[in-house]
Amino acid sequence: MARKKTEKSGLNSLPGVGAATVAKLMAANLSTVAKVASSTPGSLKKAGLSPSMATKVLKAAQGVAIVETNVKAAGASVKEKAKAAKAKASAAAKSTASATKSKAKKAAKATKNTSEEVVSKGRKVAERVVEKTKEHASLNRTNVDNRKGSTIKVPRSVKDMPWFKKD
Repeated sequence: MARKKTEKSGLNSLPGVGAATVAKLMAANLSTVAKVASSTPGSLKKAGLSPSMATKVLKAAQGVAIVETNVKAAGASVKEKAKAAKAKASAAAKSTASATKSKAKKAAKATKNTSEEVVSKGRKVAERVVEKTKEHASLNRTNVDNRKGSTIKVPRSVKDMPWFKKD
């Protein structure tokens, strides 16, 4: 049973600390490395450690506490840098999306203007063709040689020609 508690506390990771020393520290309510690091050599002696062992354990616990503090600080620094990088990437993505959207709008507007221009030119050409057609139609409808009707009758065959008819 005492073995499971010692594994969870991390005290047995300190050099020179075995199961018996962990049991003494637990009994003195020094159940974590941080608590041992913040204690004094006198409190460790009261827990049942020899003076040399108390000094050795205290220095080891303080060293571990410093390392843990540095690791936490480095982890926080890494988290902050990652957060900043994420924010920067997000801003860049938004900027790129905005620029792309703007370029797409400009391209659509240019396409629309070009198509309107082409349609306008097509209308002008169609209007000119209609005007020319009307002019030619009015020329073709004039009476030639005082004939009646709006069009000249073209014979379908030789038999319909006036010189062919013999009365």
